[in-house]
Amino acid sequence: MENTGANYLASAHKQFKYYQSLGDKVINLLNESQLHWQYNAQSNSVAMIIKHIAGNSISRWTDFLTTDGEKPSRNRDEEFEGDTYSKAQLLILWNKGWECLYTAVDQLAAEDLIYTIYIRGEKHTITEAINRQLAHFPYHIGQMVYIARMILGEQWESLSIAKGQSKQFNDLRFSTEHGKINDDH
Repeated sequence: MENTGANYLASAHKQFKYYQSLGDKVINLLNESQLHWQYNAQSNSVAMIIKHIAGNSISRWTDFLTTDGEKPSRNRDEEFEGDTYSKAQLLILWNKGWECLYTAVDQLAAEDLIYTIYIRGEKHTITEAINRQLAHFPYHIGQMVYIARMILGEQWESLSIAKGQSKQFNDLRFSTEHGKINDDH
C-alpha cells in the first residue's frame, strides 16, 4: 500500500505548480500597464493580486513550523494599494512567494501533516494549512485570468481548452496511449 501522506504532498506540489504556471502565463501575456489595469477603483489589478499572493505566501510559509503564519512584518492592506512596481519587480516578488512555499512544503514528510501550526492565532494541521493555500491561490489566480481576458479581449489566448474545442482536445488526448485508461493502476 502506498503512503497516503506522501501521495498527498506530491499531489499538493503538483497542484501548486499548475496554478503557478497559469499565473505565469497571465503575467507573460500582459504588458506593464495592463498588469496595473483596474476595472474600477474598488477592483484589484493583476499587479495587486501578484503582491497579495506573494505577501501571503511569504508570511504563511516562512518559519511556518515555529511562528504564526501572519507575520508582524506583513502589511496585507498595502498589497491591495496602487503602486509603481515594474513587471520585472512583480515577477521577482511572484517567484519569491512561490519559492518560499515550495521550500517549506517540499521539506515535509508524511508524518508531519498532523502537526499543529498557527495562522492568525488559529490552529491548523499542516494538511489544513496546505488545503487553505490550495483554495486561496486558485481563487486569486482565477481572478488574474479573468482580468487578463477582459483586458485582451479578442487577443486572448486560452490557457486551457478553448471554447468549442473540447471534442478535438478529447479526440487527441484519447488517441494516445497516455490518454487511454488502463486497469493496471
